[in-house]
Amino acid sequence: MNDNEIIQRKTKILATLGPSSKTIKKIIELTKAGANAFRLNCSHLEEKDLEEYIEKIRKAEKIINKPIGILIDLQGPKIRIGEVSKNDNILESGNSFFIDNSKEIGNSKRVYLSNKKVFKSVKKGHLILIDDGNIHLRVTSVKNNIIRTKILQGGTIKSNKGLNLPDSDLKTSALSSLDKKYVKIAINFDVNWIALSFVQKPSDIKELKKFCDNKISIMAKIEKPSALKYINEICEIADGIMIARGDLGVELPIETVPGWQKEIIRTSRAKGKPVVVSTQMLESMTSFLTPTRAEVSDVANAVFEGADTIMLSAESASGNYPVEAVKMMHKIAFSTENEKNYNNIIANQIEQTPNTTPDAIATAAKTLADELSSPIIVCYTESGSTGIKVSRVRPSQTILTITPVIHTARKLSLVWGVLCLLQKDEENLEKMINSTKITVKKSGLAFQGDKVVITAGLPLKVQGTTNLIRVTTVK
Repeated sequence: MNDNEIIQRKTKILATLGPSSKTIKKIIELTKAGANAFRLNCSHLEEKDLEEYIEKIRKAEKIINKPIGILIDLQGPKIRIGEVSKNDNILESGNSFFIDNSKEIGNSKRVYLSNKKVFKSVKKGHLILIDDGNIHLRVTSVKNNIIRTKILQGGTIKSNKGLNLPDSDLKTSALSSLDKKYVKIAINFDVNWIALSFVQKPSDIKELKKFCDNKISIMAKIEKPSALKYINEICEIADGIMIARGDLGVELPIETVPGWQKEIIRTSRAKGKPVVVSTQMLESMTSFLTPTRAEVSDVANAVFEGADTIMLSAESASGNYPVEAVKMMHKIAFSTENEKNYNNIIANQIEQTPNTTPDAIATAAKTLADELSSPIIVCYTESGSTGIKVSRVRPSQTILTITPVIHTARKLSLVWGVLCLLQKDEENLEKMINSTKITVKKSGLAFQGDKVVITAGLPLKVQGTTNLIRVTTVK
């Protein structure tokens, strides 16, 4: 593997930081290994920890002189049971089990639940899952803040494990009071992406956008069956989509998750929204240097399906081999993208182009670059929208985005095929093109005599005005 390979790789890698990767040195190593951006999981971080991680990433960014994206993953309204005895904690199938609001330590007969809205939301016949679906309960009655259930699938019940309600419509905000504290930190530190957990409906995205005053791009995590009913509307409103297969695989029949993964990727691409595939992609590499063949196929399938980004969780956050996991993910993605059928597969997935000028320009840029054998497509962008539009049509060329805005460069680190370079503002388009020719030649992405396709918006410095396509020759 070399730096050129990482530049050529289209699919981006999002690595989660944690105890195994919390130093500036390790962040630099992960970046050099192929990580394009870093995820900070608020479920495992205190407020001061979050600030420290952001500052470390920014210091690493200065050292390597390369924009690095940051995604803050909010915990959301995760429902957890209370404390459970370490002795009397075996649930046996067929027995009754109670969930109540008594703070006494739980056992094989009952457990405490603090979330009062659950008692109002569950109905007779509803399914309740505990500990990522390891324990299955069927509600038989709800009365006086006591939920009586029948144990369908037993096991050992442990303290503070998550509780899922696949059949219940829980009337709650997707943004908790703790989440709001983390959002404020993200705004103060100019973070690029916020992932909103347990999205159920489009209004959840609107609520977060309003709270952060549209200063940060919002990624909707799809992990609730209720979100699938509104997937088109959610893709329309959100800035990006994350397929969080962990909770999604708990609340849906697990055999249906691959089909939904394909559907969500197709929908996201049709809307021109970056899409991340996450959860257990190289899970065995938390303990072993080599992934399973099934995991390699899983990563490769996400790449073949056209995902913008593939994500590492525990593998890079708490595993024994964080750098090796990133290197392996890079090798799988790079190898898959160089399969002879890859470009045809990706091209055949493209939906009908939306009827807008920027989308038409993006499609024309790809066609023109193919006809002229251009090695790159250059996009001038303030907000990043031009680069995202071109990325949507998945050209075989590298999409070189030129921007004077560091926040934009970091944001585009999760967008398929985009390589972003910072370049100072110029007074007019001609001066910008001349500066770009010098930048392109120095970067080694194009050589003397190469034709380069350029897209931009006029007037310059106005967001969302992609209306120009031009061809120039590198001299």
